[in-house]
Amino acid sequence: MRRRGLVVTACAALLALAGCAHKSATSKTEFAAEPPPDAPQQPSADSVTVGLWHFDERTGPRVADASPFRLTGIAGPDARVEFGRYKSARSFTATVQSFVVVPYNPVMESPRGFTVEAWIYLNDITNYELSALAMRWSPSPNEQSWVLGVVGRNLVATSSPSPGLFNDVVGSFSTGRLVFAFRPETANSLQRFASTASLPTNRWVHVAASVDGEVVKLYIDGRLDVQAAVANGIRRSEAPLVLGNALDPRRLTDVSGELKQDLANAPLPWYALNGLIDELRISNVARKQFESTDAR
Repeated sequence: MRRRGLVVTACAALLALAGCAHKSATSKTEFAAEPPPDAPQQPSADSVTVGLWHFDERTGPRVADASPFRLTGIAGPDARVEFGRYKSARSFTATVQSFVVVPYNPVMESPRGFTVEAWIYLNDITNYELSALAMRWSPSPNEQSWVLGVVGRNLVATSSPSPGLFNDVVGSFSTGRLVFAFRPETANSLQRFASTASLPTNRWVHVAASVDGEVVKLYIDGRLDVQAAVANGIRRSEAPLVLGNALDPRRLTDVSGELKQDLANAPLPWYALNGLIDELRISNVARKQFESTDAR
């Protein structure tokens, strides 16, 4: 409990310092053009939105939440600002300092009604078992709620083999599939699901996973891809929300006003995303429609 308190304290201290200058490169890329005038509108917070991160900051570590709960996140120094699907996005790369962390808040708990959605742009598929999109999941079994990611190539012949922390999550799912897994609230058995379609690279795609306590559904570009019956909701935990990477929050330190992983103890970035995330939203209901996509 004391170590968790230190993590929360470090995050809180950074929020107070969020106005400080932060060097973050912003570069123009050909895929980052503004959407056409007739494109779907940027999503907005509604009565069932728990957190909505537009990533529209021009610079700095602070990641603002547009929901009424104001769940402000902190970006690691390598989670840089880029042009996004709408305005700006956060770009992630294969380094240990590429992440966004949103400190735990009880409003994150939605065991019987839950949706996580985002626009993502995959530059490439990882050689390891999973590219992390968003998760409330840590190496400690009692701090594992849910994880959303992309199944990697899971190559054995790599110079730095992964520890296999997400082998159970991806199972035998095919490379490039959207995967969603969670620990149920009344049992320890992992529930895991994967899309039938592979996610594209080098273009924006909207992904979503929802749970209503009876059915899990995965959506790609607003269209239902797969659904499966479940008997339980999502287990509660005190894990923070982590985007674009997988990390142990106990290894986070406040260094000169920035949240970083302790390089003396940090593992290699096996599960870091190579791509961008925009408009990530968490809701406390199982959504069936997504305002930022063409599909209805």
